[in-house]
Amino acid sequence: MRFLLPRGAFKGTLRKRATTLIVASPMKKISAPDVRAAKARGEKLAVLTAYDATFARLLDAAGADVLLVGDSLGMVVQGLPNTLPVTLDDMIYHTRAVARVTRRAHVVTDMPFLSFQVSPEDALRAAGRLVKEGGAEAVKLEGGARSVEAVRRIVEAGIPVMGHVGLLPQSVHEMGGFKVQAREAEAQKTLLADAQALVAAGVYALVVEGVPSDVAAELTRAVSVPTIGIGAGPSCDGQVLVCYDFLGMFGEFKPKFVKRYAELGEQISQATANYVREVKAGVFPDAAHSFAPAPKAMTGGAETKYTLTPDASEPPGYGPAAEEAGEVSRP
Repeated sequence: MRFLLPRGAFKGTLRKRATTLIVASPMKKISAPDVRAAKARGEKLAVLTAYDATFARLLDAAGADVLLVGDSLGMVVQGLPNTLPVTLDDMIYHTRAVARVTRRAHVVTDMPFLSFQVSPEDALRAAGRLVKEGGAEAVKLEGGARSVEAVRRIVEAGIPVMGHVGLLPQSVHEMGGFKVQAREAEAQKTLLADAQALVAAGVYALVVEGVPSDVAAELTRAVSVPTIGIGAGPSCDGQVLVCYDFLGMFGEFKPKFVKRYAELGEQISQATANYVREVKAGVFPDAAHSFAPAPKAMTGGAETKYTLTPDASEPPGYGPAAEEAGEVSRP
């Protein structure tokens, strides 16, 4: 992107001549229509969960197409046995952190348990808060035909909705646990009918969780919107994984559908052990990780008293101003 500055602009700063200022073009933000159009283009969608600014920044910069602020945060962040206790305020808080730093990826937020099941009006109010207060660009809700009215009401208000069929974590007690769904013919018919009902109600994409690969493949062929699989085989139009799972941060939890692309859990444990050992041994911090001694001026054998008034010409050795001056520091 180029802007031509007129002669004499910014006198005292630029020479008095036409000057071309080069500004990097902003990164294109992925939208709900972009996600929907990916199916027609034959483009696979890479989706990951994110729950905080640090992970969101890293995953976004690495090319994730969609960041899902999942109610799975109840289990992986809050230490709960399932997602049911997660509140709408929890989801707003985490969505705000993710949306604040995401530049390219499409940000979707889960609607937590009982935020949309009571009535379509309640569903719209909850979705509105996630967008208005949290910064979500779309919401995701679980369920098939029984969630259609909520989907329709939210979509009519101009908020994109992603559906979710198959294994429904918010129905864990009804399903008897986190088990693969749609193994029988009747259940497969219900799954397909649920997916088609959601598409008719206006969803722009569908998460398909915990179903046999062939069933997910058939469903993907039958609907016009992208399917995003998790434990649903390779034929879906995209895939989603929990960020802590694909990074190997849970040693005891290794579901069949998760591929670990790193073993950060082991690395974090080892790094922590090294840190603890060095602190207790007095090895850390050493001179390389400490600030230089303060200068002392002697006058007539007495130490000069320094005031605490900062010198604007000298950037501090700590904080953002120090980083701008070339020093690396972080509180």
